[in-house]
Amino acid sequence: QVRLVESGGGLVQAGGSLRLSCAASGTIAPINTMGWYRQAPGKERELVATITSGRSTNYADSVKGRFTISRENAKNTVYLQMNSLKPEDTAVYYCTADILWRPYWGQGTQVTVSS
Repeated sequence: QVRLVESGGGLVQAGGSLRLSCAASGTIAPINTMGWYRQAPGKERELVATITSGRSTNYADSVKGRFTISRENAKNTVYLQMNSLKPEDTAVYYCTADILWRPYWGQGTQVTVSS
């Protein structure tokens, strides 16, 4: 059974940094695109960033220049380095992985940015 487990969330002051990690287990199939989404209270889930197996990246305009997505294919792990955090970045952050054309999701990790 495929599992995605996120870690690294927490409470940080505005302007601070956090690094999220997400490790996929339970699969021997290659993982195509991995990414991060987030959902703030009362809002729909939105794309934050994605990265392909070839390490091509895509970012939401709201995080460009502040967040960096990366991955270690050998560890089936994706990271999200978040710098210059703002209160509007507060949300539950979800990891996703595309395995054999099927999306899998993690359980989410809370990120709270205080002003």
